[in-house]
Amino acid sequence: MSQSYTMADLRQIVERLRGKDGCPWDQVQTHASMRADVLEEAYELVDAIDRNDIENLKEELGDVLLHVVFHSSIEAQAGNFTLDDVIQGICEKMIYRHPHVFGDVHADTPEQVLANWEVLKKKEKQMQTQASVLQSVPAALPALTRAAKVQKKAANVGFDFPALSNAMQKVDEEWEELTQAIAQNADNIEEEFGDILFSLVNVARFLKINPEFSLTKATKKFINRFECVENSALSEGKQLSEMTLEEMDLLWEKVKRTESET
Repeated sequence: MSQSYTMADLRQIVERLRGKDGCPWDQVQTHASMRADVLEEAYELVDAIDRNDIENLKEELGDVLLHVVFHSSIEAQAGNFTLDDVIQGICEKMIYRHPHVFGDVHADTPEQVLANWEVLKKKEKQMQTQASVLQSVPAALPALTRAAKVQKKAANVGFDFPALSNAMQKVDEEWEELTQAIAQNADNIEEEFGDILFSLVNVARFLKINPEFSLTKATKKFINRFECVENSALSEGKQLSEMTLEEMDLLWEKVKRTESET
């Protein structure tokens, strides 16, 4: 039977790794040096959720937890805060932002809970304006996710299109502006392209679609189709690099037809 470990053991392991006689790599790490690793572990966790891989989910949760303990250890050594302070803070936040559970506020639907959450968060962070609420959305988020969050927070005070049709019309307007910018070889092509993406995120919000997940699925579909095209070419004794674009397009359309028939 393997040894049973606890949260206390994990803390001791990290402290040992970062201690005087610990691991040379762990000893020199900083928040900044591990920034990319935090993002990678978060995405791996999401990937396990998407694949409904429960065993991998357990492992990825452990990796994320390790980062929480590790970053807390860095600050504990600097004398700023400890893991206990982190736990204290999140417990206080959860109790404060759930007055419908721990207090006498009523919230009968998930929508009411989210509305109360935003009000309490704004008060807690001492945000005096809605613009400051928008500015608080982390810039490190994936661009599509950040755009959706910013739009949603603007919509919370009524700054929003009245209907889906208006959001879709805005996409058409932005597409026309991009077309003109390209035709004129203007300096604002990148800006106009960004406006189209921002407008499409608005459409996704009205459709209750997560734009990040939608693009991820589209990319996966492209990869799968590309693989089928390549396999078809190889079955004919050809390499894609040896084929014309027209020949590859024919195989691509064949793959699409096969998908629609299944």
